[in-house]
Order: sequence, then structure tokens, then C-alpha cells
Amino acid sequence: MTAAAATRSEHDLLGDRDVPAEAYWGIHTLRAMENFPITGTPISAYPYLVEALAAVKEAATLANEELGLLEPGKAAAIVAACQEIRAGKLHDQFVVDVIQGGAGTSTNMNANEVVANRALELLGHAKGQYEHLHPNEDVNLGQSTNDVYPTAVKIATVFAVHGLLRAMLVLQDAFAAKAVEFRDILKMGRTQLQDAVPMTLGQEFSAYAVMIEEDRSRLSEAVELIHEINLGATAIGTGLNAPAGYAESARRHLAGITRLPLVTAANLVEATQDCGAFVQMSGVLKRIAVKLSKSCNDLRLLSSGPRAGLGEINLPPVQAGSSIMPGKVNPVIPEVVNQVAFEVIGNDVTITMAAEAGQLQLNAFEPIILHSLSESITHLRNACVTLAERCVSGITANTETLRATVENSIGLVTALNPHIGYTAATDIAKEALATGRGVAELVLERGLLPAETLAGLLRPEVVAGSGQVLA
Repeated sequence: MTAAAATRSEHDLLGDRDVPAEAYWGIHTLRAMENFPITGTPISAYPYLVEALAAVKEAATLANEELGLLEPGKAAAIVAACQEIRAGKLHDQFVVDVIQGGAGTSTNMNANEVVANRALELLGHAKGQYEHLHPNEDVNLGQSTNDVYPTAVKIATVFAVHGLLRAMLVLQDAFAAKAVEFRDILKMGRTQLQDAVPMTLGQEFSAYAVMIEEDRSRLSEAVELIHEINLGATAIGTGLNAPAGYAESARRHLAGITRLPLVTAANLVEATQDCGAFVQMSGVLKRIAVKLSKSCNDLRLLSSGPRAGLGEINLPPVQAGSSIMPGKVNPVIPEVVNQVAFEVIGNDVTITMAAEAGQLQLNAFEPIILHSLSESITHLRNACVTLAERCVSGITANTETLRATVENSIGLVTALNPHIGYTAATDIAKEALATGRGVAELVLERGLLPAETLAGLLRPEVVAGSGQVLA
């Protein structure tokens, strides 16, 4: 008797199966769990997706009620269940693996069943009593996985990107603060890892801030394309089984629920098969990853040593660096950001291949697109905050090392060339290379410039030029 009470029987086209009595998911979800033991990561790991699915179901229900297709009692229960899910409840019931066959059908079925069973409870019925309210006939009324799933993925992506944009601003501000702090510290700039001309450490950090600012702008542009949805397209974009006015009603309700400026695609057949907006979004994420990784490479190089490398800056020590070398501290924060960047670049290849592999009226591979986009966005967001808080904000400059490098660098002669002439500058460079002596020292020794004049020419605002203005 106890064992029987622990399950309930549900039916689908393949037959009957027992489902745990307390589960809000049903037979379609059960089969999907058995069919897709791929990553071990359920869709509940992506709360934005779960909330977006609930928002779509709520909007569709309101549209169906508005058009007289769903009686008010059922509609109210479905809406209430969706609002609970959007508030964070029942997320643990979204158990299907994030990577799945079927173009997201299992995710949609999972959502239908959870919403239906919670709505049944609110109506005073037991889970599984679908004669009172059905997952497909009522919760999925006027819908198809092929318009529900991509619409939910787009909404989830928009909200995830908003989080990434905020995290990038945190990192941008951290670099900008260091740019101001280091604005008067001279150093040598380098091209091809060789001495170039003097600059300030502030200018170097200002460039990192500007790179992030530019990428935030590109990301803001890319996310605008994600606001175009195909809800109302149903199976292939023809709107079969969705009544006249449904697409606009559902869009209007969904825009109100999410507070996003959503628009219905002009051609739903095209929108149902095209993943171009996801490819463009992934390309921008790759751009962010590439430039973020380049900046971290610089931080690792500039802090190398501390005595046998460049040693120009100090990264804050956050953990011991070796199990065998006492006192060693590694640039672990830039290193982890580098690895996130490598992952994002790989995800971009996956998304590109998945978008290209779509056939005819539907792309069956949107689950891997969702998974890859979500991982890239989430990990980049975490990486930006970690880099800002655990590394950049605590960076210090080795001022004396930097100035000595400037004074001893052959590159300094380029800055003095207009004042001592090309021929004299060439001779100074040649002797400095041959003897290892500093350019400034040789200039003074030869009486080419008075000490006061030389000191003036080596002031940061003079050496660094117009780029010195950082604020």
C-alpha cells in the first residue's frame, strides 16, 4: 500500500509509466531523463531559462483567455503557477538534461507538466489528474516547442547579458581607477616585446578600461537583436493551431511580464529556423573573451618575476603558488580568466556549427546553443567580477623599477630626438647599447642638455604626450 502510494501512473503515446507521486514533472519528463543522461546538468541550473519558460506559459495563457480559448478558472491557476515559478519556486522540478535531442521538446514538456501539476494543486486536485487541467491541451494551448523554446532562450539570454554588462562595468571601473592612480608613473612602452617609447602606467591601464567599454557597447548592440521573438509561429512559422490575434496578444503580455521591448519577427517561417542572432551574440562574447584574455596576458607578463622577470607591477597575493617552492605566488586570477576565455572561444565554435547544421524549417540544435551561450555569459560575468575584485583593485606599481627602466632604456632616446638631433641621438643609442649605460646619464655627460631641461623633458605629462589625460 505504501509503495503504491509513492507513485502515480501516467500515459503517453508509448504506454503507461509510474511517476513519483510527489513529482511535479510527469511521464514526458521521465522519458527525457532516461534518454538524455549527457551532462548531469539539469535545466534548473539555468534559472533565467526556467523563469523565461514560465513567463512564456503565463503570456500564452493570458492570450488564450483573452481570445476566449481558455476558461478563466484554468487560466487563473496556470498564471498563478507560472508566477510562483518566476518567483523562484519549483525550480528543482526542472530536471531534464540541458543537452537533449528534440529541439527542446523535452524542456517544453517539463515546463508544461510542472505548471500543470502545480495548477491542479491550486484548483484542489491531485497531481496527474489531467482530466481537470492538461499539460498539452491547456498549458501548451496554441503553442509548439518550436516557438516556446527559442522565445524562452532569447528572454533568458537577454537577462543573462544584462548581468554580464553590469559585471563588465565593475571591471572597467577597476581598471579606470588604476589608470588614475598610476597616471604619473613613467614606464617603457613595448612593441613586439622590445623597448618602444615611454608612456605612463596609467595610460596602459586606461587602455584596458577603454577596451572593456568598447566591448560593452558591442554587447549592448548585439542583445538588441535577441528581442525579436517567434512566439505564435507554432511548429514551422505558419501559426497552425494559433488563432488570429494570438501572436500579438501573447507578445504584448510577454513584454508586460518581462518588461522587455519584445517584437514579433516579420517573417515567422524565417525566424523559426534562423539562429543568426545567437551566432552574432556568440561572436561578441568571443570578442570580449579575446580582449579580456589579452589583458590578463599583459598582467601576468608585467608582474612576472618578481625578480627575474619584468616585475613592473605587483598582483595581490591570494594563495600560495607551489607545493614545493616556498614563497612562490602565482598570477592565479588572470590565469583562471584566461581559461574562461578559452572556453568561450570553444563555445563560439560549437554555436557556429549548431546554427549551420539546422535543416529546413527548424534548427534541432538549439539546446546546445542555449547551453554554450549560457556557460559563456555566466562564466564571463563571474570572471569579470573576480578579476576586478581579486586582482585589479589590489595591483600596486614598482615605481622605482619602472623609472629605472625608462632611464636605462634605449627607447628614451626617441623622446629626446627633437631636442638633441638625430645624429647625436643615434650616437647616444649606440653607446648606451655598447656600454649598458643609461641614455639620460650619457646625455648629461656629453652636455647635450642641462639637467633641469632633461628633468623637464622626462616629466610624465611631457613624455606621455596627449594620451596622458585620463580623467
